[in-house]
Amino acid sequence: MATRPTFADEVVNVLYATEGNPLHACIQCGTCAATCPATEFMDHSPRELIAMIRLGLKKQVLASNAFWTCASCYQCTVRCPKGIDIAYMMYGLKRYTLWQNKVPRGVLGADFSRRFVQMILKYGRSFEPELAAPYVFRHGLRGLLDEAFVALGLLRKHRLPLVPRRVKDAERLRRVLMRIVPVGRVT
Repeated sequence: MATRPTFADEVVNVLYATEGNPLHACIQCGTCAATCPATEFMDHSPRELIAMIRLGLKKQVLASNAFWTCASCYQCTVRCPKGIDIAYMMYGLKRYTLWQNKVPRGVLGADFSRRFVQMILKYGRSFEPELAAPYVFRHGLRGLLDEAFVALGLLRKHRLPLVPRRVKDAERLRRVLMRIVPVGRVT
């Protein structure tokens, strides 16, 4: 009789299919959490996420904002004494959450990722004013003024376009992306 894979097995299969299970190598030293510049914005540190995965706490892991908050700086990966690619784990948890259609409401990273992919599919590249607009207003008037000041400087230097520029063959790029991006889960 076949046994159903545990949550930890599913995560390991998604992340490390060819490498075995490096999450079992984690010694819970906390180096990843100590070096992470985004930990203060996470509900669970990378160390805690690994422990939760190993304990099979699927609902709690998938509800976490930690992997959506990850800055992808790779400090955790570089400094891990066991060589675990923790940044890759964070990417994998994003993919797994999208695959399971378990993205929590209100998680900015997930919303931003969706909007970014939609924009790439639409224009073939990023258009920062449209991408940033919904988030600027979340930081009040002071945040809006700070962003407007930066935007004016970028406009003066011709580094911020007023209208989106499309790539030459956006439809071809869209067809390629449709093969690799789980669009039904992202858009």
